[in-house]
Amino acid sequence: MATQYGISGTTAKGIAASVERGVAEGALGPGASLPPVRRLADELGVSPGTVATAYTELRRRGIVVTRGRGGTVVAPVPAVASRRPPRVPEGLRDLAGGHPDPQLLPALVPPTRLSPGARSHRSAPRLERLEEAVRDWLRPDGVPVEQVTFAHGALDLVGRLLSVELRPGDAVAMEDPGYHHLLDLVTALGLRIVPVAVDDQGLRPEALRTAVRSGVRALVCSPRAQNPWGGCFSEARRDELVEVLRGEPDLLVVENDHASAVADAPLWSLTSGGLSRWVHVRTVSKFLGTDLRWAAAACDPVTLARHDGRLLLTSGWVSHLLQETVYRLLTDDDTRALVTRARETYARRRAALLRELAVRGLAAHGASGMNVWVPVGDESAVVNGLRSQGWWVAAGARFRLASQPGVRISVAELEPVDAARLASDFAAVLGESEATYGG
Repeated sequence: MATQYGISGTTAKGIAASVERGVAEGALGPGASLPPVRRLADELGVSPGTVATAYTELRRRGIVVTRGRGGTVVAPVPAVASRRPPRVPEGLRDLAGGHPDPQLLPALVPPTRLSPGARSHRSAPRLERLEEAVRDWLRPDGVPVEQVTFAHGALDLVGRLLSVELRPGDAVAMEDPGYHHLLDLVTALGLRIVPVAVDDQGLRPEALRTAVRSGVRALVCSPRAQNPWGGCFSEARRDELVEVLRGEPDLLVVENDHASAVADAPLWSLTSGGLSRWVHVRTVSKFLGTDLRWAAAACDPVTLARHDGRLLLTSGWVSHLLQETVYRLLTDDDTRALVTRARETYARRRAALLRELAVRGLAAHGASGMNVWVPVGDESAVVNGLRSQGWWVAAGARFRLASQPGVRISVAELEPVDAARLASDFAAVLGESEATYGG
């Protein structure tokens, strides 16, 4: 690494910035070794303490990790990089984005009455009628609704809570494979990820038990439409997971029900299990519109106070115009009918692809939601092979921590008639890759 990229700087801040620049530009890839402290200090003409301080700052921010005798290396997913998907090549059918079908979203019409003048809403950050609508939305699913709050989307809320509750170096249990933006967010906060394996019923209890015993401070998970696997909690699985968590009163459980109304699966929520620290998060981007960056959350009193306290110091509140738009859509009968049609349509499209893959002997997962996960031996061979057939799917690398390779196919816009052609192309590509690379 040292011969390929020259770290510069005469202060701890300058050295750290030089390493970060190298990571951001791609000159220092994941796993690249940094020079030992004393050697870099000699090369730069600074004290070993200056280099050590720079390395400590880089570790705190999740850009590098220390591997004992293996030294300091660039983190597997550096916090200055992003696992955002690449641009969809022109002419390809996009099945990688994970977005809802635009034809199944309501028209977004802003409120006709705008807020009069410039005024602060810090004293009343939430519209009372939207709070009640949220309670009516959550209550039938068994989520406690005594305390609710709002945020600018699920990632906004999760990032705020973890930054308040945890300190750099603390461990967070995360689904594996899991949502890549959440994985990147946790890394960027300087937190340590402990992977928890999933199956068609979500988190595996034995894997969660192992993570809890390792000393994790928080858990982030999805109760249904798990991205990218598609798993959903059964009642029995929920009870098993609650049993593991109940003995950890200080562990914060973050339940991200991101697809809720279009997940096509009942909610078996961890929050109904009498846990001490918990938050249940719901967004509307999957069924009301991707530009509605709004989330509702029900949580315990301590979590509410800490979240709202930090929100007060930053943006202060979620736009009342946005809240009004969400309220009107959530309570509109025509929109509710459209959401029901969307849920049924996504379920039909997902089932069609799973059926066509199974007919061709291909195992796949997708018990709920908009995605199907297909295990493969060589992600690159499959992605490139399907690209040659006109399909663009997501390689599983950006979703995985320790789990096996796979690809994610988003079915939101995949009609059943197209599922058969995709499955045939998939089987052909998989056969070619196995013949060429041995699986």
